[in-house]
Amino acid sequence: MNTGTGTTPPGLRERKKQRTRDALVRAALELFTERGYEQTTVDEIAEAVDVSQRTFFRYFAGKEDAALALQELAEAHFAAAVRARPPHEPPMEALRRAVLEGWDTISDAIEAVVPVALHLRMWRVIESTPVLLAARLRRSMETEEEIARVIAAREGLDADTDPRPRVAVAVFSGVIRVAERQWSTGTDHSVAAIRALTSEYLDHVGPALAGGWRTHP
Repeated sequence: MNTGTGTTPPGLRERKKQRTRDALVRAALELFTERGYEQTTVDEIAEAVDVSQRTFFRYFAGKEDAALALQELAEAHFAAAVRARPPHEPPMEALRRAVLEGWDTISDAIEAVVPVALHLRMWRVIESTPVLLAARLRRSMETEEEIARVIAAREGLDADTDPRPRVAVAVFSGVIRVAERQWSTGTDHSVAAIRALTSEYLDHVGPALAGGWRTHP
């Protein structure tokens, strides 16, 4: 709607900015998965969207931010899902349900930016690119700390004096990383496959911690 002042209404302006950011993310991921992360330049990403390099840097500090933009989205989604779990659920059950049920809704959020198949291809690029993998793990540690404090608050604990929330989240996060790594090196790279593998690995947490693995004396 034209306000007659020659200015863009705030809502429309924000939607245009979001569309530009989403377009840059999609262009970046397409180039990273086709050419490789190191071989792709910021100029090439900006050119693919027909914007200037200066516009790119309005949205991202650099290539790393664009490469990990969907990880940030997914982790924020997971944190929100943990907060929304019923308070009676034990910590590990709340984490498990948040991640497994989250696949139903995070796919829609990702699809609003890029096809899920592209997101999953980029996942494998991150796993095979040392600088991105290191950055992803660093950011994941920040999310783990946030989740540990959410769990502590749910249980009425102080995360700074009681180690259990951080231990639980560390175990959970480690299992998720193992499942992701197995999925990324496998042959079935579908959403259904990563979800099934995640569920299977989480099912083994109890037996693995309980010990008694030996099948012979």
